[in-house]
Amino acid sequence: MIEQTIPYVGDITAFLEKAAPKDIRKAIESAGKHDILDPGYPYDQEMDKDNYKRRMDQLQLQLVRMLFDINHTGKRLVVVFEGRDAAGKGGTIEVMRGNLNPRSAYIVALPKPTEREAGQWYFQRYVDWLPAAGEMALFDRSWYNRGVVERVFGFSNVQQRDAFFRQLPAFEQSLVDDGIVLVKLWLNVGRAEQLRRFLDRENDPLKQWKLSGIDVNGLGLWDDYTAAIQDTLSRSHSPLAPWSVIRSDDKRRARIAAIQTVLHAVDFAGKDEQIIGIPDPAICGGPEIIGA
Repeated sequence: MIEQTIPYVGDITAFLEKAAPKDIRKAIESAGKHDILDPGYPYDQEMDKDNYKRRMDQLQLQLVRMLFDINHTGKRLVVVFEGRDAAGKGGTIEVMRGNLNPRSAYIVALPKPTEREAGQWYFQRYVDWLPAAGEMALFDRSWYNRGVVERVFGFSNVQQRDAFFRQLPAFEQSLVDDGIVLVKLWLNVGRAEQLRRFLDRENDPLKQWKLSGIDVNGLGLWDDYTAAIQDTLSRSHSPLAPWSVIRSDDKRRARIAAIQTVLHAVDFAGKDEQIIGIPDPAICGGPEIIGA
C-alpha cells in the first residue's frame, strides 16, 4: 500500500502551537463547538439550525424566481465574492447556487495566470468569463486579487497596483453601463475563527485538499492582509459599485445576508421584499463595519 502524503497537513497545528498569539490560541482551545470566538462579534452563538433552514428555504425560492426572470428577460448578473481566507466564500457560493441551473448560474474560480495571461491587460482574463444575456456569474475571487493577495505576497509591484486602481473605476463603470448588475461581497472573519476553520480542514480528510501554501504562509501575515484589505476597500468602494461587507464568523448568518444582498440588487418577477428581509445590520454594511 502506498502511503499518501498531503501537503500542508500538520502545518496549521504547528502554527497554533508555536506561532499563534496566546489570546487566539486560548480562544480556540476554550471554545465550544457553536461558540463565536471573536469578542467583537454581535452574537455569542451561531444561528439556530432550524431557524437557519427555515429562512434559507424561503430565500432559495426567491433565488429560483430571480434566475428564472434573468433567463427570460436577458438580464446579466455578476456577483464578486472576496474576503479573507476561510471566510466562507466557497460555501456561500455553493449555497447560493444550490438550486439554480448551473448552465446559466456558473462559478468562476480562476487558477494562477498562465504565462500568456500574465502578459495580457490585467482585466482581460476576467472579461472572458463575464455573463451573456440570461446568465449569472459568481466569481470566487476576482480582479481584486491584485489589491490584496498579490500585494501581501509580492506578486505585483506598486506601479502595477496603482495602475489597477486607476483603471478599476472605468472598468466597473463599463460593466454597469453595459447593463450588468454588479454585486460585490466582502466576507470578513476574525483571526481566531479563521485559524479554527483551517484546523478543521487539516483534520478532515475530505477537506485537506483545500489547504494551500497561500493559506499556510498567510497565517503569520494577518496585519499585512489587514492593511491591504483596508486600502483596497477604501479605493474601490463607490456609489456605482459599492462593497457589501459581511462579518462571517457565523457562516449561517453570513450566507443569509449574502443571499439577501444579491436578491435586493435585482428586480425580478415574483420578488417578495417581505420574505427576503433586510440583511442584519449588525453583521452587514459598508467597509466601516470591519472596524465594528
